[in-house]
Amino acid sequence: MSRWFNALPLRSRLALLVAAAVAVAVAVCAASAWLLTRAQLVDSLDDALRRVRVDRLALDFVRAGGQCRAVPEEERRSQPNVFDSTVQLVDGNGTSCMLFGEQPLPVSPSDVAVARGERPEALHTVTAGGAEYRVLTTPLAGTSVAVTVARPLGEVDDSLDTLGLVLGLVAAAGVLGAAGAGVGLARAGLRPVDRLTEAVEHVARTEDLAVRIPVEGDDEIARLSRSFNAMTAALATSRDLQQQLIADAGHELRTPLTSLRTNIDLLVRSERTGRALPPEDRRALLESVRAQIAELAALIGDLQELSRPDAGAGGPVEVVALHDTTERAAERARLRGSGITVTTALAPWYVRAEPAALERAVVNLLDNAVKFSPPGGTVEVALADGVLRVRDHGPGIPEHELPHVFDRFWRSPSARSLPGSGLGLSIVARTVRRCGGEVALRPAEGGGTEAVLRLPGAPTPPPEHPGLPPGP
Repeated sequence: MSRWFNALPLRSRLALLVAAAVAVAVAVCAASAWLLTRAQLVDSLDDALRRVRVDRLALDFVRAGGQCRAVPEEERRSQPNVFDSTVQLVDGNGTSCMLFGEQPLPVSPSDVAVARGERPEALHTVTAGGAEYRVLTTPLAGTSVAVTVARPLGEVDDSLDTLGLVLGLVAAAGVLGAAGAGVGLARAGLRPVDRLTEAVEHVARTEDLAVRIPVEGDDEIARLSRSFNAMTAALATSRDLQQQLIADAGHELRTPLTSLRTNIDLLVRSERTGRALPPEDRRALLESVRAQIAELAALIGDLQELSRPDAGAGGPVEVVALHDTTERAAERARLRGSGITVTTALAPWYVRAEPAALERAVVNLLDNAVKFSPPGGTVEVALADGVLRVRDHGPGIPEHELPHVFDRFWRSPSARSLPGSGLGLSIVARTVRRCGGEVALRPAEGGGTEAVLRLPGAPTPPPEHPGLPPGP
């Protein structure tokens, strides 16, 4: 049954559930109404039995006969029944005699108890001649017998049958109406879901992420529509960024590859023709090839770094000494920047980060400062209270270019002749964002540029696991 129900469309299931709920409610109401009506009718019949006054007639009959003696059937039928009830006498021995009526009634123990004076009255239901009777037995004053007055329950049952038929028709109409209303409500309620389904199928069929669902109201369906629109917008943005990354990477790779192929062609042609290049020219070509290969390797490494997802793709997060990482990055910058002085003033600061990614980000900041420093210039590196400042004395960055310095492959017009892929600062921003920090570049006082990097942490490592990955 449940498998069949689950196999139905959602619209049909909703309609069935609504119809079932209404059917149960109508059935409960109808049953309650029927039972209450029956109780009221039986109570009315009991009151009618109590209003039948046959005490004087029964007393005269007992006194005249001296004993309980039934009226012959012919005499009972020939005389009109003014009480419209079955009347009989019951003595203490359980003997009964009919006064009025056509069907003798069985004597119950409660009737005998009333005749013996053990009970004030007896009210019950008996079956006689295939019909049910409502019986009221009361003692006859001054005698040792009791008077039983009974009326058939058929008059109550007829009214209850009519009421049951009416209630059944009303219940059936209510269930059918509820089923129709359930279908209508299901269609109206699921119409936004149908639009959402059509949109999803359209995206799956055409890969068109520009589709949007109209949002109305603030209910669950509207929230679902907004979530779908946000998801498709995020997917479209991600695909655009991916395509842009591929296009930019292809553009950046074309220049070193073209130069590398030209230099290798010159060397191959020299070997094939037997016309040796001058030693100085050959040395310059080989040095150019080596530099271009190094540039390609650096560019590919940067692309690999940027191709990783923002969360959960790097190495394990550990407690890292930022001051030690910065000192190592400064040593590397000193080796690369011949003639450039790199000064450091580093206070202890420990952060949670991926060690290799964090060191690469700091190295990129320092390499950027060294690259734009004038010959014999100075790069000042300071770390205090979790704020790392890297200041150079180069030409600086114009104000209108500052919003773009962390974009992928963006390079200032004045720096296009310098080595680099335009991905270094993008990697810095990505790494800092993973660590929960922030980074910015701004003009420095007196000229040059200052990079400010803030990372959450503490001046001392965790006492339980210094320098180790944090616990769960």
